[in-house]
Amino acid sequence: MALSTLRKWAKELKRHTLVVYFAARDPRTPWLVRLLALLVAAYALSPIDLIPDFIPVLGYLDDLVIVPLGVLLVLKLVPPEVTRSAREQALAAVEIPVSRASAAIVVAIWVAIVGVFGLWVWQSVRP
Repeated sequence: MALSTLRKWAKELKRHTLVVYFAARDPRTPWLVRLLALLVAAYALSPIDLIPDFIPVLGYLDDLVIVPLGVLLVLKLVPPEVTRSAREQALAAVEIPVSRASAAIVVAIWVAIVGVFGLWVWQSVRP
């Protein structure tokens, strides 16, 4: 795949993520779909990944598989009129929102994992 194709694909994914973000904020979206859309948008817009990119193969798994599948699922479930409105809002958006709350959740998950691992190591080396 050419670099220009990858850039175009990444730009489209970013635009679709904004569509999901705006659809999640629309009161016409059913509440269960809205919750899923909020989760997908928060994860996609989070400045911190659940699986850091420096981990070989798995680090890019969320960017290449999980986020696009989540966006696709949400766009299939959102009513067409909401999707149209959200697309218009996404085209008009100048600044991409960043979800600091989801970043805090990801950091909390990593702190919990490190804490559990540390406790396990401490208990296994303790006499």
